[in-house]
Amino acid sequence: VAGRMPGQMNVLLAEAGVPYDWVLEMEEINPDMENADVCVVIGANDITNSAAEEVEDCPIAGMPVLQVWKAKKTIFMKRTM
Repeated sequence: VAGRMPGQMNVLLAEAGVPYDWVLEMEEINPDMENADVCVVIGANDITNSAAEEVEDCPIAGMPVLQVWKAKKTIFMKRTM
């Protein structure tokens, strides 16, 4: 569910002690994604699904996503994979 509710990840990161000024919003980081050599996604990979932007009848259509597919390489790490 993390990432689906606005601000939820910020709360989790704050609880983990991550300084707020290290955290970027999607609209801040997405324009820079194509300059990234590697993007590592750990869990919650639905917020990185390009179908949200590309497939109109997709259940997550219109959901804001991190555009990790624009990075040169993307590595997904998820328990079920």
